[in-house]
Amino acid sequence: MKVDVRHVDDVIIVDLAGRLVMGVGDELLRDVMNEVIAEGWSKIVLNLRDVSILDSSGIGEVVSGWKLAQRFGGTVKLLRPAPSVQRTLRLTQLLPLLEVFDDEAAAVASFAEA
Repeated sequence: MKVDVRHVDDVIIVDLAGRLVMGVGDELLRDVMNEVIAEGWSKIVLNLRDVSILDSSGIGEVVSGWKLAQRFGGTVKLLRPAPSVQRTLRLTQLLPLLEVFDDEAAAVASFAEA
């Protein structure tokens, strides 16, 4: 799994690529979310466009990151999940909880509307 972190204005975008699965991406996502939140970022977008597989451990880390952000007054939104990842998110009923965007500019702008 590869992770790049960048920011647009006051929004952090975490670009994920590869397999978000146990022992690979789940630990990396946990570390990145902990670091981003510890640095005081509260508007977080997880770009899932290049995530090929999402298993239960990956889902668990997405939920943990979302809960951690909420605990510290933050928000996590999802960007461009691949069809297979979107199907997994729908099956696990996470999509009603997390906002999903197809366009990065729209995801970033959505924080200003809140």
